[in-house]
Amino acid sequence: MKILKNIFGAIWAVWGLISFSATLLIIIIPVCITFFIKEPAGTEAFRQITKVWMNVWLMLIGSPLKVVGKENFEKGKNYVVVCNHNSLMDVPITTPFVPGANKTIGKKSFAKTPVFGWVYIRGTVLVDRDSEESRRQSFEDMKKTLLQGLHMVIYAEGTRNRTTDPLKSFHNGAFKLAVEAHKDIIPTVIFNTRTVLPPKKKFFLWPHTLEMHFLPPVSSENITSKNLKEQVFKIMWDYYLEHKK
Repeated sequence: MKILKNIFGAIWAVWGLISFSATLLIIIIPVCITFFIKEPAGTEAFRQITKVWMNVWLMLIGSPLKVVGKENFEKGKNYVVVCNHNSLMDVPITTPFVPGANKTIGKKSFAKTPVFGWVYIRGTVLVDRDSEESRRQSFEDMKKTLLQGLHMVIYAEGTRNRTTDPLKSFHNGAFKLAVEAHKDIIPTVIFNTRTVLPPKKKFFLWPHTLEMHFLPPVSSENITSKNLKEQVFKIMWDYYLEHKK
């Protein structure tokens, strides 16, 4: 049975790659046009384009996304959105489905990917984690993103969680950013991306419903970044355990 599942997963991965590439070519010109639109309208146009793209692609691979808690985003406010990170499948679903214009923080190396790199650059604040100067600059870029009225989406674990725990320990950046920029945090828990695209399998894709749950905002006022990090970590850990199916 396991062998049959692995064979199907490999075949489905081929289909996933073909369908992803084909639909990417359709949306690449509209995405490039958004570079010339003033912010935050340009990023919101980009988000809407990628949302259509991802809805189509997720349907094609049998992995529709269920979104819960959009009402926690108050109109006229922007937030630091803190997500868990289990799989590379987290990357294509966050920007399109966070309500409102937003950017993520991501690896500079991904920007070198042919064609997809243009899409990646458009929706991402880039960072080279091996460079202290790049990390400092990315922090300033994230503050500028928030000043433009965009949400800033951050995977607080830094890298994919390959453990059996609900979460890895959080880095400080997202919480320091929220405190310094006086922005509330929206804790966000993503489910089932590890099932669809397991981090420990090199070429495997499995159809399964995905879920992204936005939790009530957490204030960054009158709290240290360390205590804010601990508070958000506990909220997300408990929520994951309670709602994981």
